[in-house]
Amino acid sequence: MKSSKSKGGDKKKGSSGRSMESRGAKVQVKTARGRTVSSQRWLQRQLNDPYVHRAKAEGYRSRAAYKLIELDDKFHFLKPGQKVVDLGAAPGGWTQVAVQRVKPEKTKGLVVGIDINPWDAVPGATCLTMDFTLDKAPEVLKNALGGSKADVVLSDMAAPATGHPGTDHLRIMALAELAWAFAEEVLAPGGVFVCKVFQGGTEGELLKQIKTKCAAAKHAKPAASRKDSAEIYLLATGFKG
Repeated sequence: MKSSKSKGGDKKKGSSGRSMESRGAKVQVKTARGRTVSSQRWLQRQLNDPYVHRAKAEGYRSRAAYKLIELDDKFHFLKPGQKVVDLGAAPGGWTQVAVQRVKPEKTKGLVVGIDINPWDAVPGATCLTMDFTLDKAPEVLKNALGGSKADVVLSDMAAPATGHPGTDHLRIMALAELAWAFAEEVLAPGGVFVCKVFQGGTEGELLKQIKTKCAAAKHAKPAASRKDSAEIYLLATGFKG
């Protein structure tokens, strides 16, 4: 359910201010045998992506972890003791970051992640394998929260790409709308909603809806999100309940 998008380059800046420099010459895929053109391009990009190398070195399950790290470093919405729901969590990069910042092992915080794809449990989090679009999924998540309200709802969900920009945009926006409907049900007053959307027009309508229920809402694109990707993140704070 989660897409992992990366952007290679000579130099990127990470959340800690360190430059993300590629090491050595650009790596070339040695053979295209058995691969489609798109899969060969994806592999080439992964091999030359500094965020991919950093994720492996620092123990994150995906480069997507740095998108959340950079967003939180800028907007400071993850705090110790919070209750956080991570939608479209697999393989677990965002869940790892949430656990690190909420610190459930030292506080009364709680992190619950869900994804349609099987994924290994993240220590310190409740990890569910289930299709979030199923009617029963919201109730399962509410039970995992123990009946408590959530302080933060995260969504990095993305439907499998079809290659048709219009169709892909509509599909991810449908997931974003489902995520917001769930957030409206479970967020505590003052809560935060962070959701991946695609540029293309419809995200403006969702933003208008959210602005009526939150003190502030905006779009943001972290450095870890590829420049050539249409993805951006919608950040809403101060949920009015």
